[in-house]
Amino acid sequence: MGGSIRVVHWGLGAMGAGMVRLVQARPGLASHGAIDADPAKTGRDLAEVALLERPLGIRVENEPGAGLGGGDICLIATSSFVEGVYPQIETALEAGLDVVCIAEEMAYPWASNRNLAGEIDTLAKNKGCTVLGTGINPGFILDTLIIALTGVCGRVRRIRAARINDLSPFGPTVMRTQGVGTSPEDFRRGLEDGVIVGHIGFPESMHLIARSLGWQLDRIEQEREPIVSKTRRETAYVKVEPGMVAGCRHTARGYLKDREVISLEHPQQVLPEIEGVQTGDYIWIEGEPDITLTIKPEIPGGQGTIAIAVNMIPAVLDARPGLLTMADLPVPRALIGG
Repeated sequence: MGGSIRVVHWGLGAMGAGMVRLVQARPGLASHGAIDADPAKTGRDLAEVALLERPLGIRVENEPGAGLGGGDICLIATSSFVEGVYPQIETALEAGLDVVCIAEEMAYPWASNRNLAGEIDTLAKNKGCTVLGTGINPGFILDTLIIALTGVCGRVRRIRAARINDLSPFGPTVMRTQGVGTSPEDFRRGLEDGVIVGHIGFPESMHLIARSLGWQLDRIEQEREPIVSKTRRETAYVKVEPGMVAGCRHTARGYLKDREVISLEHPQQVLPEIEGVQTGDYIWIEGEPDITLTIKPEIPGGQGTIAIAVNMIPAVLDARPGLLTMADLPVPRALIGG
């Protein structure tokens, strides 16, 4: 492999398969192994699963043993939650691999599961490995980018931000957590049962911002409402009829005592343009000076998540051991090479 960084892919859904394709296009990176629990994918050539034209000679395994051996870093794209990815992170670390994980809660896992975050940090340090959680959001738009913008402020009084995006590129896991394709009644029941969670990552983003600015949030309040479609919408992963839920309007507010200092909004749905909704990313910082950033249309969620996970590989390999966040690493940048 000529000194290439050997990448193991764990999870070959929409995001994981996209990472395979991007790794093939990046100089200095090479796919080394692949793991997926789906029986329809195991045993096949990784190129076939990732929709590449030429075989890679890498067999997709359903157990980590053969897939992890000899790798340098593992890209994990299997779940949104710390508990869901913890066994995989643990296995990769035990095999001596660094880890980049796109589970939303891993962007700042202390917010949702302090005990498991501590265990990951300890194991990573003991093994001399690094673990990073990242993605388009959380991981960049509503936290890392905001943190970077505050670097030109003498004071920051309040932060507001919104990401209005299209869920269409994402796979079944994200659709389930957003309640896409359910009835409004099932959406409400899903919220109560914890099956539907809306955007996963507001506490993670807020605590990451707050920690970076030296704030200690006293509380976070969240609201979730269904976005009910008036039209028929269909993606590769879901069908939404009129009257069904096309997405979730999720907002969160973070407070220092009784003062709201962070307000984040993330209404996400499939194919919003069908009903005239324009996507975009917006950041407003009230401080010295005030800052307003507008990105239209949105930075594509699927492409952004795939790119940032792959682009952070060199930084993770060069980082100190332990469980780190995007605020602990250098400014992200594209691996263009050549």
